Amino acid sequence: MTDPVAGRRGGDRCVVLHPDVRAGGSGRVRSAEARLAEAVGLAQAIALDVVHREVVPLAAPRPATLFGAGAVERLRTVIETLAAESCPSGVASGPGISVVIVDFPLTPVQQRNLERAWSTKVIDRTGLILEIFGDRARTAEGELQVELAALSYQRSRLVRSWTHLERQRGGFGFFGGPGETQLEADRRLITDRIARLKRELEQVRRTRGLHRRARARVPHPVIALVGYTNAGKSTLFNRLTRADVLVRDQLFATLDPTMRGLDLPSGQRAILSDTVGFISDLPHELVEAFQATLEEVIEADIILHVRDSSHPDGEAQKEDVERVLQGLRAGPDAGQPLIEVMNKADLLDADTRTTLANRLSRGDPPGMLVSAQTGDGCQALLDLLDACLGRARVTVEVSLPHAEGANVAWLYEHGEVVARADGAEMVVLRVRLSPLARARLDERLQGRRAAVSVAAGADSD
Repeated sequence: MTDPVAGRRGGDRCVVLHPDVRAGGSGRVRSAEARLAEAVGLAQAIALDVVHREVVPLAAPRPATLFGAGAVERLRTVIETLAAESCPSGVASGPGISVVIVDFPLTPVQQRNLERAWSTKVIDRTGLILEIFGDRARTAEGELQVELAALSYQRSRLVRSWTHLERQRGGFGFFGGPGETQLEADRRLITDRIARLKRELEQVRRTRGLHRRARARVPHPVIALVGYTNAGKSTLFNRLTRADVLVRDQLFATLDPTMRGLDLPSGQRAILSDTVGFISDLPHELVEAFQATLEEVIEADIILHVRDSSHPDGEAQKEDVERVLQGLRAGPDAGQPLIEVMNKADLLDADTRTTLANRLSRGDPPGMLVSAQTGDGCQALLDLLDACLGRARVTVEVSLPHAEGANVAWLYEHGEVVARADGAEMVVLRVRLSPLARARLDERLQGRRAAVSVAAGADSD
């Protein structure tokens, strides 16, 4: 894959705008200033030089330009002034403004009209996040997923009246510049490429399924780290597993998933999975493209929701993560235990730490206050994981007709089969299952000639 930010490491100059839409309020807790700061962080994550940032009040979105005519004209003057300031005296052209980032979903028509009005490239929040992901993907799977998301996004932007499609472009084409003429490909070619990528990702999904089945033969519980981007998941992952996953103080430092073995205090072995960070208004193209990766979250025995305890908009970030989990049909609503891990305790004062720790201890299961940076609280977190996994798994006896081979295979994949008896008509399996697997087993066997019961004399570990 071409590096979409190649040649921009010097820091291309950009303007970041956050439209503060007043009509039909969304009820979000996060302030407009905080959302603007996040958009600036996204731009800086790919080395853009933010020379102007602004919250733009908006009574209601305009179909043609999003902003009102007065705001469009005022911003045109701002952009032209900033571009002129970047040009040496007597020189007709200079660095100028490479791109204007609008922290809001733009329609193709709005994007086209704003580019014409401001005489510069314009991208929306989705385009910016896709650009970051294109920069960060390192594995073949990550590159496939990002390309699929980018093409799905681009396909909706192939509008015949877009004159800027004639330009040469590099990377995914969101910023412009010399490179391949990718966006000049017609819709049929993009659709064909999307179909091929989906087939390749389906193979990735099958491969992941094989890996999960291999793990099921020596069944280790899976613990998935989820959380808002830059909450410290990778730092915690490294602390718990003694791994060396890339850690940076920037949004989306981790893109490709990583799994490592985790030794719990009791001696039990678990698998810890580090996943891509979530963010508000995560583009649906990315959620769909990363389905194969996010299956590790869906299948996890326990989810650790890692939060930045020092972030002023922590509650709004929590709601965003919970919204993504609900969309994936994962988390408490799907029967998966979720432990809230408040990270970056080292950035809190003593009184705040005490108050937060007391609140977390009253949860079910209790949450944990930790500092992945210093290691404080991490041993207690391991003890809690050990206890939760030991309590959670239950041993059941399942009786299935021989014709239910698919469900027999499912039990081997999702549980630990500790005994098996093959009768004339039925197969009786003694299986240890997580609560999530037990709930899904009951769903699978509804209306079938099968029986499930708690195994006599079985303990719960």
